Parts: sequence; C-alpha cells; structure tokens
Amino acid sequence: EFAKKQVDICNAYGALGISTTCTCTPYLIGNVPRFGDHVSWSESSAVAYVNSVIGARTNREGGPGALAAAIVGKTPLYGFHLEENRTANLLVDVECELERADFGALGYAVGQVVKDGVPYFRMQNKSYQVENGNLKALGAALASSGAVALYHVEEITPEYKSADIANADDKITITAEDIINTREKLSTAEGYADLVCLGCPHASLEEVKEVAEIVKGKKIKNELWVCTSINIKEAAKRLGYLDTIESAGGKICCDTCMVVAPIEQMGYEVIGVNSAKAANYVPSMCGLKVIYNDIENLIDFE
Repeated sequence: EFAKKQVDICNAYGALGISTTCTCTPYLIGNVPRFGDHVSWSESSAVAYVNSVIGARTNREGGPGALAAAIVGKTPLYGFHLEENRTANLLVDVECELERADFGALGYAVGQVVKDGVPYFRMQNKSYQVENGNLKALGAALASSGAVALYHVEEITPEYKSADIANADDKITITAEDIINTREKLSTAEGYADLVCLGCPHASLEEVKEVAEIVKGKKIKNELWVCTSINIKEAAKRLGYLDTIESAGGKICCDTCMVVAPIEQMGYEVIGVNSAKAANYVPSMCGLKVIYNDIENLIDFE
C-alpha cells in the first residue's frame, strides 16, 4: 500500500517496454550518457553527477518532466543545456585533507552557501585521491542542502578548464574546523544507532565490497541495510559479498533506500548514516535521530 502509486507508474512504463529499475544511480548500471549528451534526469544527486562527473547536460527535472521526456525524446533547451550557464560563480578553496564522510560534509556546507549556483572546488591538499564515490557523496550533499546541479573540481571533473573561474563572483575557504563543525551539525544523536543505513545515493559494487570486508567473519549488533540497485545486488551475490554481509547479520536492500522507506513505522529511533544527504533528510522526512559518521564507526559488533 505504501508504494502503490510508485508501482503503478513502474507498471505503466514497463508496459511501454521501458526499464523499470528503481535507482538513484543509473550511471552505475549502464545508463551512462556520453560527454556533451543532452538528457532529462530527475533525482538531484544523479543530476549533479551526470552534469559534473560525466559532463552530460541536464537540468534538475521533476519526476513528471523526466517521465514525459522519456516518452517524447525531447527536453527544453535552456539552463544547463546551454554552455554559458555551465561556468562557475563560487570558488571554494579547500585547505584541509578530506576522508570519506568529509566529502559529504564539504558538500553540505558549500550547498548552504552557493544555493543553486555552480561551485568550483580547488583542493589545496593533493595528498589524497578523489574517487568517484567521493564525488557521488559530494554532489548528493550539494544538491540536498542547496540546489546544485553542476559543480567543478580542479584537475578532476571534465569541464574544469572551461569553468571560467576568473569571473567567479565570490570565494570561500573551507578549513578542517569547518568540516568538523559540519559533521557535528549533521548528527542529532550520539552513541549507538539501532539501524545503520548505507547507500544514499545507492551504493556502488565497490562500496558493497567495502562493507563486506568490514563485516566479514563478524556478527553485527545493530541492524544493517546496504541500499543499492537490483543490478548491483546481483553482482554482489555472484562475487560473494551478499553472503558475507548476510552471514554477519546485514541486508542488501534494492530498489529503495532509507529516505523514502517508512522506517519511522518500524520501531527504530536512531539511524546511523555515512551520507550527508540522508543525514539532512531523515530527521524531517522520517522523524528519526541521526548519527553521521564513516561506516566502520557506525557498525557495532558482538
């Protein structure tokens, strides 16, 4: 009953021969536009990723607009489909080294400042590697605390050279203290999380593997959900990650996530997340308290 309207939409589009996979990371399961392609995507984190990391072109479409575009094969030519709107208007100097959940905290902090603008990140400390998973977390947080659809990272994202940073209107600096303060702000509880939910946006196969390595041979005290697509879950099953996680007491959940699931009706009080987007949304959308931290600091073992 909870998902009836969603199921009705999926069934209607399935009858047209359209893939009905429910995921917020379509770019991880084969729907990968080419650089410069014009697409019509909803889901704010996917919009930020496809614009910024892949270099395709889309606006932040609503669900009905994206669904309509899927039928007619067209979308209006405005906004981020136009080259002149893809330049940066906020320079962000990041002075500190970043690790894992720090990328979400960075996105959350900058999103509140830039709103619907286009930030350009300049990482001053080059001692660490910025991976696609970090960019996924960064964009999701930018899009949830602000309304960012496109960002650039110097020497990493494909359009940084054409971002025209010399004409950026403003500049801010992010320090280690800013990251610490933001991480603390994103947590509304301390201590033990009775439910740990990972995969917002949906986990990649590499992220599922990481969870499997953390819990291998152990027994989890709290409940663990790893949210991903059915495609990634099947791949994890073939590679043994699913069995490892389930043997430890965890679950891999597909086609949904903690933000849109009725977890407030399931008896949980505190949810642990490694996603700044989830930490931002869960208190207001689900009514639960949140602990924001890295994976290994959220899972408790017997």
